[in-house]
Amino acid sequence: MESWRHYYDIVYKISSLTGAWPYMKPGARIFRVALLTTTMLTIVVPQIAYQFTCKTGVRCMFEAMTSYLLTFVALLKVYTFQLNTRTIKGLTQHLFVDWKGVETPEEYEIMKLYAGNSRRFCLVYVVYCSVAVFTFMSMSLIPFVLDVVWPLNESRPVLPPYPGYYFVDTREYFFKIFWHSIIAWEIIMAGIVAHDCMFVTYVEHVCSMFAMVGFHFKSLFYNCDEAMEITNDFNNTYRKRVAFFVHAHREALKFAELLEDTFTIPFAIQMSIATVGISITLLQITQQDADIVESIRYVLYVIGQLIHLFFLSFEGQKLIDHSLQTCDKIYSSSWYEASIRSQKLIVLVMMKSVRPSFLSAGKVYIFSLESFTTVLQTSMSYFTVLASFQ
Repeated sequence: MESWRHYYDIVYKISSLTGAWPYMKPGARIFRVALLTTTMLTIVVPQIAYQFTCKTGVRCMFEAMTSYLLTFVALLKVYTFQLNTRTIKGLTQHLFVDWKGVETPEEYEIMKLYAGNSRRFCLVYVVYCSVAVFTFMSMSLIPFVLDVVWPLNESRPVLPPYPGYYFVDTREYFFKIFWHSIIAWEIIMAGIVAHDCMFVTYVEHVCSMFAMVGFHFKSLFYNCDEAMEITNDFNNTYRKRVAFFVHAHREALKFAELLEDTFTIPFAIQMSIATVGISITLLQITQQDADIVESIRYVLYVIGQLIHLFFLSFEGQKLIDHSLQTCDKIYSSSWYEASIRSQKLIVLVMMKSVRPSFLSAGKVYIFSLESFTTVLQTSMSYFTVLASFQ
């Protein structure tokens, strides 16, 4: 069997790099978080300064907001782990303990499937975020390229890597600002990626816990060595097995509840920022009359926000589905062949499974694919209201 470390190597490396890994030495974690925070300050100070230079320009103010809202989200994600170190350590420890408790090849395959899902997500997400940041920032070079390829009577206006007031002449110091932006935003994006990868790893793991419980209940009364023949032995061994699976289901519910309690408040803030950010960005797109490059950047920004929101909604939907499927798997088994005492335990699990586990933002917004469309509709409504005042 492959080591479980193979499936968590990416999330371990990226979270250790940003100080989010709960088992790091305190000194190393503080240093890396401080470095990440300092990097964010070098970005957010020009963004806030740009906001103050706007004065009464509404369009300018909205342009500034699209810039620093993402920085605030990154800061929130980084400190969500730092302020919940003990809880995150407990979630991570639970993950490792469950791997050590794997006994059969079937259990291993289930764990492997969901751990593989989280590893693939982390790999794709790291590449996507790194390329997206570099592409977005590199679009500011287009005016310089056009000045060489298709020169005009005068130089084209400078397009900053991100909206900000840099306290120096932007054209003269453009390339210094550009390389600082690339490096700083890649570091900030590493903090965002570490948060999202660890979150997805936890969600995939709790889904594997529900899948494991469903598998055990479905195959409890079958003899796997004899082509699924129903057994007739309902002695203490079966009752103990049923009790053990009931305990495993309870552990899955506790894990899901702990995950919900840890992230619900940060997600509430993130969802508020995302909804406002999408609305303002859509407004910025409609106001870019002639600047095609700037319009493309805003479109890419909106797409990035939607992809991030979709990932969260997809994982939330997956948790809901897996928690509900436990009841269906029990019902499709031969539970009626069990003893009365065992049936009572199974009924308790079925009653718990009727009520789905979920992830929410502030106990109000539940992450699901249906709610994802609701956010889009809300953002469009806010955009329509803002556009009516222009």
